Amino acid sequence: MATDSVIKPDHAASGRHPIFTDEHDELRASIRSYVEKELAPHADEWEETTFPDSVFTRMGELGYLGLHYPEEYGGQGGDYATQIVLAEEMSRSHSGGLVMGVAVHTDMANPPLKLLGTHEQKLQYLVPALKGEKIACLGITEPGAGSDVAGIQTTAVRDGDEWVVNGSKLYITNGHRADYIVLVTKTDPDAGYGGFSLLLVDMDSPGVVREKRLEKLGMHASDTALLAFQDVRVPAENLLGEEGKGFYHIMWELQGERLIAAAGAVAAAERLMERTLDFARERQAFGRSIGKFQGIRWKFAEMATKIEAGRQMTYNTAWRVMQGEYPVREISMAKLYTSRMACEVADECLQIHGGAGYMKEYGIERAWRDLRLNRIGAGTDETLLEVIGRSYGL
Repeated sequence: MATDSVIKPDHAASGRHPIFTDEHDELRASIRSYVEKELAPHADEWEETTFPDSVFTRMGELGYLGLHYPEEYGGQGGDYATQIVLAEEMSRSHSGGLVMGVAVHTDMANPPLKLLGTHEQKLQYLVPALKGEKIACLGITEPGAGSDVAGIQTTAVRDGDEWVVNGSKLYITNGHRADYIVLVTKTDPDAGYGGFSLLLVDMDSPGVVREKRLEKLGMHASDTALLAFQDVRVPAENLLGEEGKGFYHIMWELQGERLIAAAGAVAAAERLMERTLDFARERQAFGRSIGKFQGIRWKFAEMATKIEAGRQMTYNTAWRVMQGEYPVREISMAKLYTSRMACEVADECLQIHGGAGYMKEYGIERAWRDLRLNRIGAGTDETLLEVIGRSYGL
């Protein structure tokens, strides 16, 4: 047999998943350049100070805040895969808090406005949001309600042409910087799941109190707030979507949030493994690089396999979403698996770094702390297990 007819493995080949096109590759290169040049150099600084509002302005100028939003309102009119690209490339900022703050704006608070908002609401809120001139946050979690969205107690009572809002919200990312909040409220206490509604509330309204800037284990670059609403009067036309359908609207929102979280978790895990590979090639112990030891080599093999499994699970589910499907079970599986996987990878990478991994200098401990939130936010592991289990009729 001629040697040139032998098919040899090409481990350096970069295959492209079918959900991506040449345009997505161009977008990826553009975002990567921006993130590496303008965001990553400030990761350490912003860990101490939180990232500045100017990040939103700059990303708005570049068109990154509206990738899959309609051109009519200043978006780029792209498909869902453009948001996957953004989530993946933002991981190169090495700042989980920054990634989360931007994602709340692009993939959590504003999608309901895109889907449910009136033309007037979109002109007032979405247009400046996509320009980075207004910052959004999402108000779901309360001191007594998190994964149990049905337990929300913040009320909105109709009074003529206004809603009067009372209650509190907890763990609100962007809560201290936001110009408006997509607020989940109870508008009919006797209607069960049909008693919730969404309101667009201006954060400078009288009665809105940004009570406390919360201190966290990780995600230090983002601001997280405890908010209070004391007789806040909201114009009736700020009702987002249908009255009484808020629970179902926010359940839909959570699916998009979870899938983007899955994509971000995979990308973050991959970045960590890449950095740890470099360390393993350079770090010498017992006369050779530590990557040459079978124990370390196997760790990388395990991590790489888990990352690839998470990537394919996420991409396949994203493809189904792009076909118009609503695969809640698979979205839940992707979010559950990738969140756990990213935490496992972060822990292994810290272990491979040894003492260096425990030091702030290498940034591994920050990633370890930041990624732990993935198993809590946008649906805890336990909540997702319930969703998956019940989907089988159990």
